[in-house]
Amino acid sequence: MIINEFELDHIGIAVSSLKEGEAFYKTLGLAEPRHESVSKEKVNVAIFGLGNSCNIELIEASSRDSTIAKFIEKKGQGIHHICLRVTDLKKTLNELKGKGVNLIHEEPFVGAHNCLVAFIHPKSTGGVLIELSQPAANNEVSKQ
Repeated sequence: MIINEFELDHIGIAVSSLKEGEAFYKTLGLAEPRHESVSKEKVNVAIFGLGNSCNIELIEASSRDSTIAKFIEKKGQGIHHICLRVTDLKKTLNELKGKGVNLIHEEPFVGAHNCLVAFIHPKSTGGVLIELSQPAANNEVSKQ
């Protein structure tokens, strides 16, 4: 039994340009986004906070060989992934692996916001890329 309480953390949307992508969300009246670069993933992100502790994360490739660039080339701009927040990512990954879930990452790595993250393969989720994220406050990386 998985003991984590899953919460929606963010929806990741692949965009060709952060500037162009941000325009719509600003039109909605959302506050100015936070910006961050994740060099390991070769992306730049703009994070719009929502009132319920969820976010909309716009993701722009910073390199032509990034996963996001390949995604946009193949599928166009749009929803890339859904991120679920967990309290103990390593335990969750072990439990999912034990249940035969196809994981892209069996070990967590540091992603945006210094969170530990890992992805579940869409083959196990009905075609949806799911990111699991453990907040920085709950991981050893942020405490170093």
